[in-house]
Amino acid sequence: MSRRNGFTLIELLVALAIFSLAAIALLRLQGVTLASTAVLEDRLIGQIVARNVGVLALTDPEPPPLGRIEGDEANGKRVWHWTRTVTHTPEPGIQRIDISVRDDKGQPAGALTLFRAVVP
Repeated sequence: MSRRNGFTLIELLVALAIFSLAAIALLRLQGVTLASTAVLEDRLIGQIVARNVGVLALTDPEPPPLGRIEGDEANGKRVWHWTRTVTHTPEPGIQRIDISVRDDKGQPAGALTLFRAVVP
């Protein structure tokens, strides 16, 4: 009676195939995670830019003029394009301030709506 030690070639090929499937799945998961992280980083910085523009509009002693104003702000080693639109509200003495931010590729990255009291 012979005693076998080790694995057969077929057993090794099956084990290698299972391992390769698991490795491919992990590589795909890593790629999706990296892409999601980049999108979340863009949105986070876009929201920071929107808040910065909003704080300037709220803390200025003079209320912002009605209408649309555009500008650029550098943040996170990139340039972000923002648009601020100021409109009246049904309530007298209150302005609505809408701010939207786009990244350097033109993709939406942040948005914010604020209200400011206007003293006559």
